[in-house]
Amino acid sequence: MAKTETVSLRPRGLDSIHPMASLSGLLREWLPRQRWFAGKDRPVTDVTLLSMTELYPGCLHVLVHAEHARPRTPGDTSPSGDCYQLLLGVREHLPPRLAGAFIGRAEDGPLAGLAVYDAFHDPRSAALLLERLRHPGTAGPLAFERDPSVPLPAALAPRLLDAEQSNSSIVYGDAFILKVFRRIQPGVNPDLEVPSALARQGCARVPAPVAWIRTTRPDATLGVLQPFLPGASDGWTLALRALAEGRDFTAESYELGQATAEVHLALATSFPTDPRSENGPVAAAMAERLTAAAHCVPALQPYVPGLRTAFDTFGACGAGRTVQRIHGDLHLGQVLRADREWFVIDFEGEPSRPLAERRSVQSPVRDVAGMLRSFDYAARTRQPWHPEWADRCRDAYCAGYADGAGSDPRAEPQLLRAYETDRAVYEVVYEARHRPDWLPVPMAAIRRLATRGG
Repeated sequence: MAKTETVSLRPRGLDSIHPMASLSGLLREWLPRQRWFAGKDRPVTDVTLLSMTELYPGCLHVLVHAEHARPRTPGDTSPSGDCYQLLLGVREHLPPRLAGAFIGRAEDGPLAGLAVYDAFHDPRSAALLLERLRHPGTAGPLAFERDPSVPLPAALAPRLLDAEQSNSSIVYGDAFILKVFRRIQPGVNPDLEVPSALARQGCARVPAPVAWIRTTRPDATLGVLQPFLPGASDGWTLALRALAEGRDFTAESYELGQATAEVHLALATSFPTDPRSENGPVAAAMAERLTAAAHCVPALQPYVPGLRTAFDTFGACGAGRTVQRIHGDLHLGQVLRADREWFVIDFEGEPSRPLAERRSVQSPVRDVAGMLRSFDYAARTRQPWHPEWADRCRDAYCAGYADGAGSDPRAEPQLLRAYETDRAVYEVVYEARHRPDWLPVPMAAIRRLATRGG
């Protein structure tokens, strides 16, 4: 068993000095530049160690807490810090193939003079993670677990996906994919909990977990290994391809609506539901998020009165429909198409939301609204913009959903408008923080939703 919170790389005999003396300064500079870092708009003031485990000499699994500067904007309820999962490699000389993973060269402490890098990019480290999952056990606070009924072959070549995302994913021999959560919150991650439950239910739309990594300090999910779908394309890529070729996408949208309804029905069977939901508290929470978002993104402020009418109208409807577990962050990038079938992936929910909220019961219309917004996003990538393409996809998706679920989301326009507005507000904050060039896309929806009648 590996020893936790120790490292073997102490070349100058500084055994009394903790490795964070070498790492904290490097991480304060490197973390905010990462795509998956949640606090880009707030400087990192401190990095403290939560756990450190040497997986093999020169490879450290690390959980750190990055402390942010306190929010200066009224209404900003963002946490003052977050926990992140890192896999750090340490070498004297970094080979050219790992140049893109370079974090920095330590100047102080026991690692002084050594190159530190993101070891998820290192094939040796990635291969070790798979071996750990093939042979379940523990390493310090880490626990490697698996489903013994699924064979896990050895020596599958790893490759780190370079897609822009809020986590990191490693594909092993086009057979399995390991999703490594970067931002860690205590508790079981929905991306392990939900697919496991759906697999027991027999839902074939969601790849079942094969193995997973946990930590006991804090008690949290660190990564999930699932079957990889070779030859599959995500919905976003397929939609953009159809747009580029001037093709209709309504048949695929209709089938995607059917697949979404099928997953929702399976979720309602796998987890408890609540038939006594009330619209008022949900509408109030939406209004609070709008207020906080307008403080963060001043461009929203002129539209706040119009947007608030969507929530007020929704809240005044009184009793709502049954709520249940949902996907929580459904869009075209979260679905795959292989062999003319749709599959739903990434049940983690919106990473910026608290874990308890992401695991709570909510209206299935929230997922529907997320997908409708995604069709609009796809259409906006092409100039000149053709809104009728998105409109046809949205109608086809809702029709497919109605065919699968027995209820049409368009039959309750106040409910659909409220959830689509809430999603657009979330998108504005996300784009302002992470992709400012994309901000005009949700802002166009904000203008539409703020001026549309109830």
